[in-house]
Amino acid sequence: MKCMFMHKRIAVAELELDDATSFIKKINHVYAPEHLPIGVSIKEGIVDRGEFNDWWTDRSIPASRSGIRDALETLDITSTKMLLVRCYGLSLSDQYWICPEDKNLTWDEINFFENPFSDDIGDVLFGARKKDNVFDFSSPDNTSDGNLKKRWKIIGGERCLVKGGSNPFRQQPFNEVIATGIMERLNIPHIPYTVIWNQGAPYSVCADFITEDTELIPAWRIMQIQKQDNSTSRYQHFVNCCEALGIHNVIPYLDRMIVLDYIIANEDRHLNNFGVIRNAETLEWIGMAPIYDSGSSLGYDKLTSQIRLGKEITCKPFKKHHEEQLKLVSSFEWICFENLSDIGELITNTFRMGDASDYVDESRVSAILDSVKKRIRQVEEFAMTHTQAEVLSTEDDVEENVAESYGTKM
Repeated sequence: MKCMFMHKRIAVAELELDDATSFIKKINHVYAPEHLPIGVSIKEGIVDRGEFNDWWTDRSIPASRSGIRDALETLDITSTKMLLVRCYGLSLSDQYWICPEDKNLTWDEINFFENPFSDDIGDVLFGARKKDNVFDFSSPDNTSDGNLKKRWKIIGGERCLVKGGSNPFRQQPFNEVIATGIMERLNIPHIPYTVIWNQGAPYSVCADFITEDTELIPAWRIMQIQKQDNSTSRYQHFVNCCEALGIHNVIPYLDRMIVLDYIIANEDRHLNNFGVIRNAETLEWIGMAPIYDSGSSLGYDKLTSQIRLGKEITCKPFKKHHEEQLKLVSSFEWICFENLSDIGELITNTFRMGDASDYVDESRVSAILDSVKKRIRQVEEFAMTHTQAEVLSTEDDVEENVAESYGTKM
C-alpha cells in the first residue's frame, strides 16, 4: 500500500507498506525530514528504514498485552501491526498518521483529539464478544502501548485512558491513586489518577495530557538521537541527549522521578514510561512530561510476606537497584518530608475504595504501609549525608528497555 506519512497537516514522506505485515518496505520522496519521528535518522537524503520500522512497530499494541490473542481472533486480525493501518496510525499521544494514496483524508476530519472515535476495539480488548455487524476500527486503542488491559474513552468530553490491573491482586489502579497523592504532597508535576469499577474490577482513569497541538516523545526515542558510548552511563546518556536537543530542567525532573519511584518501589519505569512534550507543528520543546504510569509498584505482584521483606524489587530505567538509582539524585532540598506525615491515611483510605478488600486484604495493606514508611525514612536519612554519585559510572546499569510482562512471578 502506498501512503503519505503525515505529521498533523504536514506531508513528511511517501511510504510503501507491505500489505501482509504492514511493515514499511520502501521510503520514497522525503518532503519534510525535520518532521520525521525522533530517533529516525536520515543520511545523504536517505532515511534509515530499519529505524523507521522500529518506530512504527513500537506504535502498535505489544503482542504481550493481556488478552490480545483472544482480541485478535475476535477481530480476525493476524497481528497487532495490522491494526495500525486500519486506524491510519492515529494516536492520542502524538500527531503522526498515514494517508493512503486512494483516500482523500485530512487531519481535521479524522484526528481523535477533536473527533469522536469508535468503542469497538476497546470493547474487544476488554473481552467483548464478536459483533454480528462490521467492526469500526477507527480508534486510538489500536496504537496504545503497554501490557496491561487498557482502552481510551471519552468521559465528560475528555479523552481518558482506562487501565486495569494484573491478577491476582489487581493492585495497579490503587497504586496510581497513592502515587498521585504522594506527588501532590511533594509538589511533583504529575498526571492525577482516579479509580472506577466495572463488573466488580478496579480500573484507573486519567485524562490525556496531550492536546491537538502537542505530542509526547518517550525517553527511549530521545536516547536514539545519538549513539551511547560504552563508558557513558544510561542516565548520563539520556541527559546528554536532552542537552543536545535543547530540552531544559531535565535533572530536577529526574531527581523527583527517582525519589518517587524509590518511595513506591516502582518496578516498571522503563524508557517508554516517561518522556518529553513538544509542539507538533513548530517542533519546539516544551519540557518534561508530568509523571504518569506509576502503578507497577508497592509490591503489586508479590505475596504479603515478600512485601514485608522488601527484597527482589527490580528497578528501571537507569539502574537495576533502587538504592543505586537513588545515588543519582543531585539534590533533595526540594523535599518537605513533613508533607508525607499523613501517608498512612492516604494508603488505608485508598484501599478502602469500593470493593478493594476483595483483592487487597488488611494484612496486605499493613505490609504496604510499613514498606512505604520505611522507604520514606530511608530517603530522609540518605538525604542528610548524600553527595551525588558519579553519574558516568555504568555499574549496575539497566541493559534493556523492557516493559513489565505481568506474568506470574510468585
